[in-house]
Amino acid sequence: MWEAYKKGYKAYLRLEKSLSDHSVEAYLHDVTKLTQYLQVVNQEKNPAALTLKDLQAFVKWIGELGMGATTQARIISGIRSFYKYLLTEQLVTIDPSTLLEAPKTRRKLPDTLSFEEIEQLIGAIDLSSPEGTRNKAILETMYSCGLRVSELVGLKISCLYLDIGFIRVIGKGDKERLVPIGTDAIKCIKIYKDTVRSHQAVSEKNQDILFLNRRGNALSRVMIFYIIKSLAITAGITKVISPHTFRHSFATHLVEGGADLRAVQEMLGHESITTTEIYTHLNRDFLRDTLQQFHPAFKK
Repeated sequence: MWEAYKKGYKAYLRLEKSLSDHSVEAYLHDVTKLTQYLQVVNQEKNPAALTLKDLQAFVKWIGELGMGATTQARIISGIRSFYKYLLTEQLVTIDPSTLLEAPKTRRKLPDTLSFEEIEQLIGAIDLSSPEGTRNKAILETMYSCGLRVSELVGLKISCLYLDIGFIRVIGKGDKERLVPIGTDAIKCIKIYKDTVRSHQAVSEKNQDILFLNRRGNALSRVMIFYIIKSLAITAGITKVISPHTFRHSFATHLVEGGADLRAVQEMLGHESITTTEIYTHLNRDFLRDTLQQFHPAFKK
């Protein structure tokens, strides 16, 4: 009974929402959890027959299974998405998930690097090797543009508009955006292209990919993690960092510098401003220093 609904929902997520296979499977998993619950309590109801009380009982059940607040909230979000699809396709007339409350979750603030720490990392690169020249271009690009690691490894030469200071980024759901790129990153990309990449034998399918490994293939996401972890050890930085730390730092430094949140949202490629708002966190030292500098009551 539910399989037909799930099949239609899967097509909706792929075609209408342009989600990746991984995201589609995650959403379908949430619906599967609901059907598992209905089997456990011997309720053979279809989606149109479910009520708010049924969904509340389902949430209580997944909580009793030991799932944390964040996992519960994600599953509830998936159920809401499912009912949004059902309403759109007129398969239900009432959405019982509208008033379904998710457990309160604490949003974990992302770790960031200071500008000095980013310079330390870049300064730890061995520029005597071809890989070092490439890695410097990678780090400068990540910090300059706030890219996701998937966007970085998929960055194409045909998407570089370095003469006007922009790159075209293909983000989640194949959505494209234009992002400004700084002069340091432009300089490093040009050096890498002219002195390293131009001398490589490139595999046929990666002719347009900018950053390549020694075999002329696109870099993996794992390789970017390895490069950054290795540099952190060399630079003596003890924070737990990843490629996403550069994206967090890019956004945080912009917001701390007074950038408009909508502009930051556009550059990061966030669909919702709510996602971008996490970057409005400002560390306490920054807040105290700002108050001491500008507020009369704090001035000595």
